[in-house]
Amino acid sequence: MEIGAKGECVYRVQQGDLASEVGISKEDDFPEVFATSRMIALTELSAARLMKSLLKDDELSVGVGVDMKHFAPTPVDEQVTAISVFTGMDGKLYCFDVEVFDRAGKVASGRHTRAIVKTERLMEGARGRMEKA
Repeated sequence: MEIGAKGECVYRVQQGDLASEVGISKEDDFPEVFATSRMIALTELSAARLMKSLLKDDELSVGVGVDMKHFAPTPVDEQVTAISVFTGMDGKLYCFDVEVFDRAGKVASGRHTRAIVKTERLMEGARGRMEKA
């Protein structure tokens, strides 16, 4: 993948994507705007889509790190666009600058790293961790 390659994910914010929906108990009180966690998921998707051509049949890319600033709210039913730009490698990690926009402008920016892993090895590792717990 060449430095500067861009991946994109366009999405319309749904009710279930709101911060108010993220809470798990009645004491959790969040606003009815696009949740940071869902916004991060879109940035991951934009980078993962960009990496698809690098993967073998038995591989996938996984998120390793996220450093984001979410500085503007987006209400339900607005379209958001996450853009990831490949900035290079850090060892085995693929590094991306990421930005998220809605029709009013930029709402978030940051960095994201991903790695390529063997699917079965990842799943075996997850099962093994739980068996030891």
